[in-house]
Amino acid sequence: MMPMFHAGAAFADLAYTAGGCSIRVVRDYDQAAGMTECCAVATVLAPEDHRRALRSDPGNLASAGRPVIGSAVKVVSRDGVELPAGAVGEVLVHGEQLMSGYWGLDDATRTTLVDGWLHTGDAGHLDEEGFLFISDRVKDMIISGGENIYPREIEDVLFGIDGIADAAVVGVPSDKWGESPVAVVVASPDSVITDDDVLAHCRAHLARFKAPVDVLFVDVLPRNAVGKVLKRELRAPFWDGRARSVN
Repeated sequence: MMPMFHAGAAFADLAYTAGGCSIRVVRDYDQAAGMTECCAVATVLAPEDHRRALRSDPGNLASAGRPVIGSAVKVVSRDGVELPAGAVGEVLVHGEQLMSGYWGLDDATRTTLVDGWLHTGDAGHLDEEGFLFISDRVKDMIISGGENIYPREIEDVLFGIDGIADAAVVGVPSDKWGESPVAVVVASPDSVITDDDVLAHCRAHLARFKAPVDVLFVDVLPRNAVGKVLKRELRAPFWDGRARSVN
């Protein structure tokens, strides 16, 4: 049987039997996560991890796996202190496979490679067994009233609403809180969903400070060539005329 390999974002769920895919295929399924700066792969969710998830631990399907041989992963706070299991911070990677630097970009190299650790720019946490879970991009994090808000958590709630085809969350200026989350939503064809519907659902499923303060309906979300939402384009109109795009 041919092994299956997936590199990229972790699956929140997998329909293993869809499209004629036998459940047996999962026995040889590898899911890898990484980035160019660490020669592509830093962590792997191995076949045995998938089998275990199918048996008793489906939550692990959302994991990026554990470090590959020769690599180490840790999660640190904004001031560089290593965080315990379960705490969200920036994901750092260490290993012989790391790049030596960016060609001709010394400043970027110094901020990305610090004491042998690669700052990935990803926010996430490790569990007690060393499985890595990615929450969001650090640069997309919203700081509201001193609290860290990761847009992906809100987006997961938005995708659970009937009538929403696509969604993204960005931080906008707030005189009171510094920043507040706003949902940018693409409604499904023929949907009659309203902003009140969206806000009520979010308030029922999120802590109050994480719930969006407003909803903006658009026809389509801007994406790059590989399909990632261009959040800087969504943020830009809200921050226009300000010296910087954070408060």
